[in-house]
This record gives sequence, structure tokens and C-alpha cells, in this order.
Amino acid sequence: MRTERLTAIVVGAGVGGLTAAIALRAQGAHVEIYEADVAPRVSGSGLGVLGGTRRILEGLGIDVDGISVGHRLDIVELRTQRGRLIRALPLRALSVNGPPTSIQRSQLVNVLRKAAGDCPVHYGAELARYDIADSKVTITCTDGRRATADILIGADGFRSAVRSQLAGVNPITEYGYVRWLAAIPYPEARSADGFVRHYWGAGQRFGIVDLGGGSAYWWGTQNMPVEHAREWRGGNAEVLAAFDGWPDEVLEAISDTPDELIGGVPAQDRPFLERWGSGPVTLIGDAAHPMLASSSLAAGSAIEDAFVLSKALHRAPDPIAALRRYEDTRREPARALVLRSRRLNRIEQIGNPLGRTARDLAVRYAPEALLRYAAISEFYPHSGEIRPGSY
Repeated sequence: MRTERLTAIVVGAGVGGLTAAIALRAQGAHVEIYEADVAPRVSGSGLGVLGGTRRILEGLGIDVDGISVGHRLDIVELRTQRGRLIRALPLRALSVNGPPTSIQRSQLVNVLRKAAGDCPVHYGAELARYDIADSKVTITCTDGRRATADILIGADGFRSAVRSQLAGVNPITEYGYVRWLAAIPYPEARSADGFVRHYWGAGQRFGIVDLGGGSAYWWGTQNMPVEHAREWRGGNAEVLAAFDGWPDEVLEAISDTPDELIGGVPAQDRPFLERWGSGPVTLIGDAAHPMLASSSLAAGSAIEDAFVLSKALHRAPDPIAALRRYEDTRREPARALVLRSRRLNRIEQIGNPLGRTARDLAVRYAPEALLRYAAISEFYPHSGEIRPGSY
């Protein structure tokens, strides 16, 4: 059994990096986080956390059902771009471990940061390189700061510096649409508690999700050339024009959002990476397996990565071997989620009107038992969502 206290460097202070730090510190490890941004990011977007992922957070002492943090979702309505109901689906019936919870990303990061306690977080610390010697890893930041630990966890997202050194050039795949997103005040009288509504058009979608406490987050998509999606810098006037003629709820949500609160993200991922680590270095979350937002599971997957990583390292006599066990455990579930996000992308962003009609009819008339099976197969591939006793 290893007698020395494990030391870990986490690069990235987002959802995955903070969760990894919390889980490892709970096991007695010394952890320090290095973040390239000069301050915590403030994001108005929301995210979904499935039941098993919620249990991980609860096991770390984080109550995501608190009204200031998250809100249980009960039903999803799928509608056409003119507002006609395609199908209403009870989320509880389609879920293995209970319905998902909606959370504003910035709130979750704040809660995780508090849960990390006195864990040092070094902001403005952009990674320049790492070096491995004598089974230890040393990072060097662009400002000259250096640190050494037993392991290095790359949790630095889509443009991961750790991944770049580990895997070399890994091209970006672009899908030809932009995703707009924002969080807004949303009076509870406007809609039922725990609602999710998706409006589907041809090459366009709009969704609005209850965050509880009189707020909601929305997102919209539109097919466009990859160059335009990559460089989009518009405001709500451009988004309103894109959804001209759509239901009032859509237009009101956009109109209620100041330009500066609307984020525009091009639809991108990367070829799946088969090797997530080498020696005392590993990757989690988007640094390891970036996925399209169609899955709505990227943050939850990063939390699950962090959980499995901490379990692999717990009392492990050989931390490097433990990193490889973590990677072997999570690789196929993550691959399944990445592929799922691409399948959903092809279905949801159909630009052909005939294809759109076929999609809508298939969802409208499919037996609920079939939809439940499909949802479980897609959301929980190869135990991709953590269940009690999974690891």
C-alpha cells in the first residue's frame, strides 16, 4: 500500500477540474488547480445533470436540488416551429435514476468552488508545457510559475493545452451551425414547473428550460457556413431575425436578453482520442472527449470522469497504473456519448423539409415503450451514466 500522500495538479477550474479536486481531497490527496483565465468565468448558460451524476455530487456533499442551485425537470414538450405539439414526454418515465436536474453553469461552478474549500486555485496560470522525470510531473506556466506533483489531470476543456502536448495536433471537426444560449428571468406564472420545451424547424431549433426560482435558460441553433458559425459576433437582433415567425415564447425570450448575455458557440468537436494519458498524465471531460451540445451531457460526463478517476486512485499503490484503469473504464462510455451527440446532431439539424416532417412524425407516433428504450440506450450507454455500484 502507498504510504505517501498523493499530490495532484489539475489544469482547469471548470466543472470537471473542480469535481476532481473535491473528490481527491476527500481521499486525503493534496491538490492544486491551475487555470488559464484570470478569474472565474461567468456563463449564463444552463446544463442538465442526470440522476446518477446528481448522486455523485450528493456523495461529495453538494445538494443540486437546492432551489438556488438546480431544479428537477418533469416533462419535455417537442413542438414544431409554429408551436404545434409533436409529443410531450415525461422525463421521470424515461430516466433510470430519476429525472434530470437543470442548473445554471455559473451557479454549479460557484458551488463546486465552495466545496473545494481551501484548495489552491491559481488563476492567470496558462500552461506552457509539462515535463516528466522520476515518475513525477512538473508543469511550467507561460509566466514562469512551476509546480511538481505525482499526477497531472488535464481538465482544461476543448482547447486543452495538456491534450495538445499529449496527443499532438488533433483537428477540429465543424458541423455548420451556431448555437446561441443565455439565461434570463422567467416568471413562474408563464409556464408549468419543471418544464422543457423544444421547437424544431428545418435546420433550426430553439429550446427553453426551467431553472427554477423564476429563471430559465434558452438556446437556439441555425445552420450556416462553418466560417460564419465560427466567427459569429451578433446580438439579439440577428437572433430574432433568424427566428422570425416562430412562437411568441421564442421571440419574447430572445427579446428579453441583452446582447451582452447572448453567447454564440460554433458546433464543433474533435476526432475521438484513443489514448487519454501517458505516465503520470491523464485527461478528463472535454479535454479527453469533446462532444457536441446535442447530448447535453458534457458537464455530467466530466463529473463522472472525475468520480471514476478518484475511485481508481483511492489507496492505489501505483498511481500511474490507476490512471490507466480510469481511462480503460471511461473510454467506451465516453465514446458512446460522443457518437450519440453526432447522431442527434444529424437528426435535430435536418435542413430538408421532407426529412424534418419524417423526423417529427416518427417521434409523434413512436410507442412510449420504444422511446423509453431508446432514451435508456442513448443516455446510459455501457453504464455511461453512473449508477449505484457501477464502479
